[in-house]
Amino acid sequence: MVDITVTVVYDNNTYDTQLETAWGFSCLVQGAGKTVLFDTGGDGNILMRNMSKLHIDPGDIDGIVLSHEHDDHTGGLHEFLRKNSSATVFLLKSFTEGFKSVIRKFGSPVFEVESPVKISENICLTGSLGTGSAIREQSLIVRSEKGEIVITGCAHPGIVRILHHVKELMKDDIFLVMGGFHLKDKNSNELLEIIAHFRQMQVKHAAPCHCTGKHAIQYFRSEYQQDFIETGVGKIIRSAAIPS
Repeated sequence: MVDITVTVVYDNNTYDTQLETAWGFSCLVQGAGKTVLFDTGGDGNILMRNMSKLHIDPGDIDGIVLSHEHDDHTGGLHEFLRKNSSATVFLLKSFTEGFKSVIRKFGSPVFEVESPVKISENICLTGSLGTGSAIREQSLIVRSEKGEIVITGCAHPGIVRILHHVKELMKDDIFLVMGGFHLKDKNSNELLEIIAHFRQMQVKHAAPCHCTGKHAIQYFRSEYQQDFIETGVGKIIRSAAIPS
């Protein structure tokens, strides 16, 4: 079985006070066959400084997965590629050609994602989610020894829709959902309904951060209690250390 480590290297929520906070999100996934950086935050200098303080070598990273094209998730990419241009960049086919061309100028391989795809034995991408005029976004799925770990950038297509998609795709229990849930404008009734969906889908642990919103995070903390995981920049989550 696979023991997964997820380290939050960029977030606007504080966890390790020695690291810098800024609007955006990025986390490092280790132990799943490939070492993958999910999103790159909004500022490359902050990303690099935080990685250095966390003793993360950019050269050890095999791939970068970009959830969507917003600056707070892609802003650190160029600075990263200056350190490691051999890492494959997994982005949605819907990203602009200008964005893709800059990556190719670094000499970095670009993998364009449309449908769900497996990028290592234990890492899958949801494929492009979002309909109509909605922002297209992909999420990361990591298979751990206790179930699926779902990592979202901003969850623009809707966090509940994303989780339903993952359940249909993976046919497995969801052990942990973490990242930005994009709930900062939701009222109390809407938040309780969303958390009820989490419970109905038997999501064991929740670790919201980034754009989830302080009000929504408090609701998850209250409702999930011992199964809530406080998350911010510098947080290290080891699947083996979390109760089943």
